[in-house]
Order: sequence, then C-alpha cells, then structure tokens
Amino acid sequence: MLAKTVLSLGLWLQFAAGQNAPERGPQPSISNSEGDLLFLLDSSGSVSYYEFSRVKEFMWDLVQPFTFGPKDVQTSIIHISTTPTMEFPFDRYLSSGTLQQAIRDTRQLMGDTNTGKALSYAKEKLFSDEAGARPDVPKVLVWVTDGFSTDDISEPMQLLKDMGVTVFIVSTGRGNYLELSAAASQPPEKHLHFVDVDDLPIITKELRDAILDVIQANRLHAVDITSSSFRLTWPKLLSQETGYYTLEYAPIDDLARKRTKQVSGAHTSLLLSNLAPETTYEVALIPESNVHYFPPQTTRVTTLAEEISPAQVLISESAPHSFHVSWAPTPDSVIGYQILYGPLPGNSVKLLEVDGKSNSTVVENLAPNTTYLVTVTAVYKSGKEKSLSAKACTQEEGSKVRHLRFEDMGPNTLKASWDPADGKVLGYRVRCRRQTGPSSVLSVSPQIHSVLLTDLASGTTNKVCVKPMYKNQAGKGLCRMVHMQPATEAQGYKHRQRA
Repeated sequence: MLAKTVLSLGLWLQFAAGQNAPERGPQPSISNSEGDLLFLLDSSGSVSYYEFSRVKEFMWDLVQPFTFGPKDVQTSIIHISTTPTMEFPFDRYLSSGTLQQAIRDTRQLMGDTNTGKALSYAKEKLFSDEAGARPDVPKVLVWVTDGFSTDDISEPMQLLKDMGVTVFIVSTGRGNYLELSAAASQPPEKHLHFVDVDDLPIITKELRDAILDVIQANRLHAVDITSSSFRLTWPKLLSQETGYYTLEYAPIDDLARKRTKQVSGAHTSLLLSNLAPETTYEVALIPESNVHYFPPQTTRVTTLAEEISPAQVLISESAPHSFHVSWAPTPDSVIGYQILYGPLPGNSVKLLEVDGKSNSTVVENLAPNTTYLVTVTAVYKSGKEKSLSAKACTQEEGSKVRHLRFEDMGPNTLKASWDPADGKVLGYRVRCRRQTGPSSVLSVSPQIHSVLLTDLASGTTNKVCVKPMYKNQAGKGLCRMVHMQPATEAQGYKHRQRA
C-alpha cells in the first residue's frame, strides 16, 4: 500500500510540475500508421466497476487520434476472465465513431483472473484471418491489469514476443515489478507503466507515442512536413545490390500530375520539395527487387498551410547613415524579399532586393536624424506577395556626449560636466547609479552642460552616464565610474573610464 501511495504521489508531482500533463479535448488525427492493436482487458471480479469504467475511458483516449481502416490501424479487445472472450474482431469497427461506441458498450464479465489463458487466446487471434487480423503488419498488445493473475503468464507471454508482438503493460495495482518487467517488451522503462487508475491520463501520450514507434516504423510514412515539402521514410527492404525504389506522387485531385523519382536500394528516406501548400498527395513506394517480390506501399500526406512571412519586422543598430532591418520567419516557399524605404514625410522611395534565404539586411546612405518608413515584402514561388512595414530613425550626426569630467564640490557631492553634443539636441539625461542608495535620473535643457550629484557615500564607486536626447531618439551616451575617497583619506574623488 505504501509503495502504491508513493508511486501515485510521484506521478502527481510530475503532473503538478507540468510534466506528462494529461491530454484534454480532441487530439490531432494521426495517419501513416498500420498495425493490429489488441487490448488485453482485465474483466475479472478483482476489478471494481469504477476501475473498469476508467480503463475503458483510457483505452478510447489512447486510440482516439488514430486513423482506422484496412490499411491503417485496426483494434480489438480480449477479456481476461474465467474463459477469455473477444469483444469484437479487428476489422469490425473501422471508424472513430463506431469504435468509440463499441468501447463504451463493453461490459465487465467478472469471473477469475486467468491471464495466462487469455494470453494464449490472444496469440491465436492476433494472427487469425477469422478474427480480422492481417499478415505482415506490426502487432501490438496492451495489457491493462491490476497486477493480479491466478495462472502463469511467463510462457504464453514469451511465445507472443517470440512471434514479433510488442507488449506494453499498464499496471493499476500492486503488481510484481520483476514479473511484469520480464513480461513486457524491452526496455521496461518504455513498455511498462505503474499508475493509479485515476492517473491514467498522465501516461496516455507517452504510451501512444511508444505505440507509434512500432506501427510507423514498418511502413511508408512522412515526417518533417512543411507547406512545401515532406520527408518520406520506409523500412529497409532492399540493398544497393538487390534493387532500387521507385517513388510516385501526385495531388489526389489531379493524379495526371504524377511525378516519379528513383533511388537506390540503400536508401530508406527521400525529401520531396517544391510542393503546393495545403494539398493532399497520394504517394506510392514500389520496391524493385531482383531477389524477392515486395508489395507497393502507399500513403497520403497533406502539406501544411503556407507560412506567412514576414510576421514581424525589427529595426536595430541605428546610426546616422544606416540601420539594420531583420524579419521572420523565412519559409522555403519564399523566393526573395523586397525592402522599400523612404523618409517621412516624403515621396522618394528606394528598393533593396535579397534572396529568400536571407532574414536581414543593412540599409545605408541615409540622412541623419530622419524617420524612415521601411516595408519588407515577401515574394512567394506561387506569385503571391505579403508585406509588413515598420518605422526606423537614424541618429543625429555626431550625436554623442564628449569629455565627461567631475569636480569635488564638498562632502558627498560632485559636479559632472560635459561638452555639448552635435546637432539639434533637445536636452540631456543624466543617470547616476549609486553603489549605496537609490539611483537617480536628471533631465536638463540643451543649454545646460553640468549637474550636481549629491548623496554619494564616501568609499563608494558610482556610475554616471550622460546621454543627449533628439527629436526621434536618444543619442549615444558616455559613462564614467567615479570613486569617492573614504572619509579618513584626503577629500576628493577618483574617476576612471569604464573598461
């Protein structure tokens, strides 16, 4: 009981920390998978009605995103009871709606927990045409148990694994870890879960992803899908010496546009690019072997919606005669960017052009202390264009403070003076960051080039910065570190330029 409590507490802490959070609501549809998935459901009298209901909810949540069909995922349930019973054959329910209702309608049988007998029965049904099982597809067994069995499970479970079945075990009770870890496929950390029945949603995604690793690995499927490309991967069927692969693909609404590629038998993946966005493609992989016949594999892949660019435009590194323009994102479907810029107000506009892989450029030969309107336009391969604008300001010519100096004006007080900055200065901002005590900011008119700094404790080092202010932006500031001598030393200060 203590072990179960500690385990449940650990899972709850993971959940509270945001790890392995349970899924909520409908999940994105999962295609490109093929396999026979069998649930071994503890339907005996050792399971309460409440526990049985929660396990049924878990089963549906686990498979809900899958695509069901004769070329996709098929599933069934075998009851563990006095005598094992198959709830329905694999090929009966081939849609999400009908399968969900069938799981809801599943009734607990009660009786003894004869798991070993149910495993032997499962071995027959997983490879039976009469049960709707298919040859040459991955086989997955998910055994949900309260950890108790009245007969031996080791031998029938080993036979199942020897026949290529991948076994996942979910224990909702106090099962023997050594026994269950030996029964599950290896490694146990991926195929064995201990969880309280109320916490089953915590493991749903992790278990589903592990099942996908099995049922996607043995057929043609797509990964790294974008708006204009996807990568096809498939199991190793051939070698460089035994043949080659032919790949055919076309939009499902225009099969006459079929394209063909050939790769050597050493390949197990291929990137298809220059595709249309938001388009479903029919893809066929044809192994051309000079040794054995391999049936073609097919799949359907839908490209993503075209990524919008630019979604943001940033201005940085402003100087009197230039500034830096950057944008994001930079999707593959863009062939180039046009940067239009001109002063505000005004009618003169200039154009810069960069390639579609660039995400920034420097605009040069600009007038100082001027506001510019900058428009970045993405030109797509389809001919579409998308624009986004931002304002940029150049700095005043020579817009920085020079020769910042200090004069001792008595205990804890200094006078800071500086030479005026060039251009139409609207004022100066003086910031003092004290080592002890609050920082201060003073704003003075453009005619004033000095201020008194007070409350500078003896023995402290303080930072003073002076920055000129212009109409559109601040100029470059100048900073110095000022050290106040301890009271026991001669009155005065030391200052040094910041490294």
